[in-house]
Amino acid sequence: MRALVCEQYGPPSSLVMKDLPNPEAGADEAVVAIHAAAINFPDLLIIENRYQVSIPVPFTPGSEFAGEVLSVGSNVSNVKPGDLVMGGSFVGCFAEQICVQATTLKPIPAGLTIAQAAAFSVTYRTSYHALVTIGELKENDWVVVLGAAGGVGTAAVDLATRLGAKVIAVASSDERLAVCKNLGAVAGINYTTENLKERIKEITGSGADVVIDPVGGSYSEEAFRAIAWGGRFVVVGFADGDIPRIPLNLPLLKGGIIKGFEIRTVAEHLPEEVAKGDEILNEMTKQGLVPHVSDVFRLEQAIDALECVASRKSTGKVLICPE
Repeated sequence: MRALVCEQYGPPSSLVMKDLPNPEAGADEAVVAIHAAAINFPDLLIIENRYQVSIPVPFTPGSEFAGEVLSVGSNVSNVKPGDLVMGGSFVGCFAEQICVQATTLKPIPAGLTIAQAAAFSVTYRTSYHALVTIGELKENDWVVVLGAAGGVGTAAVDLATRLGAKVIAVASSDERLAVCKNLGAVAGINYTTENLKERIKEITGSGADVVIDPVGGSYSEEAFRAIAWGGRFVVVGFADGDIPRIPLNLPLLKGGIIKGFEIRTVAEHLPEEVAKGDEILNEMTKQGLVPHVSDVFRLEQAIDALECVASRKSTGKVLICPE
């Protein structure tokens, strides 16, 4: 099978395409033919060895996929060859096939195509739990989404709107803000031309109730300075590459709450809430909830696809499709 391989840490251009042996399923495993794999920003951090967890080289990057089950191990009963499934793995998805624990595979929700399923789980589960489980979102809350045109950002704008919140999208261009407004944002702030703190206060009057921040960098503090008293600031990631240091007098003065979100630890500590959220998301797909996919690349174009995400040229999700 063909696979994109990281043999040395570095930018996407350092990756190589190789022919590797087809995987074989162990007793509790399943082999899936990947029809579509989605790029998530941590994939870029992992290949540069800048993620919280370091993966020894060589490895195949990619953490989210959908496809068809090819074979299963002797102990597997939840899936069978021919089933269409979606799944995730810390690495290994930018390839034609992948072998994973069969229990991690899920049927594709009603209302989603295979490609949409590949783009759904990471960003929508992240956004739902950042907003609801961690951010304690309530109807009519003012929600500010930083990096609103990215994968997590577009999902957060979409979900917060569907859950009855008033969303302010923050992005780097009017074109990217237009995408967010199509997803339901009631206002947009172009941080390259507008003062983020002042504009949030102008739009909301009293400040933001919830801030979703998958970006980090210098705009995190500005956004926190614009929260309402008792507002919740949810840290999701650091796509900017710079981890901000917010002065602790700010939460003191504002009664503000800074909360962190990371899907693996939330699933470990709050399994019932995560399961409930997954059920709600599955129901929402039946009502028309689909991820925003901006670009689709073939497997041999995988480096171009990763560079598209790294350069912030994409909006929503970018897919790599071996077929």
